[in-house]
Amino acid sequence: MNRVVITGQGTINALGKNVAETLTAMSNSTCGIGPLDFPNVDRLSVQIGGQIQKYKAQDWFGRQELSLYDPFTQYAVIAANEAISQSGLDFSDELSLNTGVVLGTAGGGLVTQDQNYRSVYEDGKNRVHPFVVPRLMNNAAASHVSMIHGLRGPSFTVASACASSNHGMGQAYHMIRSGMAKVMVTGGSEAMLCFGGMKAWEGLRVMSKDGCRPFCATRNGMVQGEGAAVFVFEEYEHAKARGANILAEMIGFAMTSDASDIVMPSRTGAANTIRLALKDANVTPEDVGYINAHGTATAANDKTECAAIRDALGVAADKVMVSSTKAMHGHIIGGTGGVELLAVIAAVKDNMIAPTINHVKTDPECNLDVVPNVARQKRVKVAISNAFAFGGMNAVLAIKAI
Repeated sequence: MNRVVITGQGTINALGKNVAETLTAMSNSTCGIGPLDFPNVDRLSVQIGGQIQKYKAQDWFGRQELSLYDPFTQYAVIAANEAISQSGLDFSDELSLNTGVVLGTAGGGLVTQDQNYRSVYEDGKNRVHPFVVPRLMNNAAASHVSMIHGLRGPSFTVASACASSNHGMGQAYHMIRSGMAKVMVTGGSEAMLCFGGMKAWEGLRVMSKDGCRPFCATRNGMVQGEGAAVFVFEEYEHAKARGANILAEMIGFAMTSDASDIVMPSRTGAANTIRLALKDANVTPEDVGYINAHGTATAANDKTECAAIRDALGVAADKVMVSSTKAMHGHIIGGTGGVELLAVIAAVKDNMIAPTINHVKTDPECNLDVVPNVARQKRVKVAISNAFAFGGMNAVLAIKAI
């Protein structure tokens, strides 16, 4: 089987409009969550989120592009452009045929849907823009990334709620490992911060009105975010031959289904997925130095995940560092695993452990080293990223320093 390495990364999210800004914000324990600003926000009971500040689409795209790009596509294109630029790849005809795109999203063009439902039902209009369908379809972001860069390999979108990015990156990993592709552009994107998107999530009663506090005894719910993170996965020998700057190596992936409840997480399902990811990576629990947790700051998720980590790692759980960066950038739903992988790469590449901010009181049911409030500098060889989604869909990635 082929080895798979990461040679490029890009992002735009509430912490920064590129990777450097985002990692600086994480190392400084910056909170990107604040008051939301969009039409009808005053009608919401939850009015905070990880919104990208001072973002003007016209600064990034032309009129024709904006007629086709929902915000979730815009974010994916921005992140992909940065990642591909960093990789230094030149997609010649041959490499073009061996390079694909797999992106994750849960909501797709939700802003486009929200705007056009309002136009038809509230404003009484009888026509919508002819590009509504191309804007809102979940595969729009992957399609536009492939067209912009001329990538003619396998390209598609994965939609598995909060695990979408991890599932997508896992599929990209397997495609390169099996020899189906030489390079894959992969990650996730989400733009749910609109009235309809937020109002739907309010109905679940899992949202916090005052902040995201993962693993803290005072936590009272999740906070939504928006943005994208995209990576270039590459076959190791191909990257080595061209002298690429390798950021990290992807060494394992596992996915399972709880088959139990549509919204409640399963301790057994999460633990099994972590074990399988470590087995696939051929590492032991003692090898793992850092876990980027799913860590949504809901009562059920946090204590279930902590128990699952203890089940999967055993006594090694006492020494592993565990943090949730959602406290800084919000829960980006289908795009969240992508943004969180930035922190995982930083752990193995730069020895920077992103913190769990807003931690004010220890919860005895979350009795792990949750890296409270302040980032650390500590050497890490192996790190994993957890994603546990509604519907009982679990996906865990494992990477190592190279």
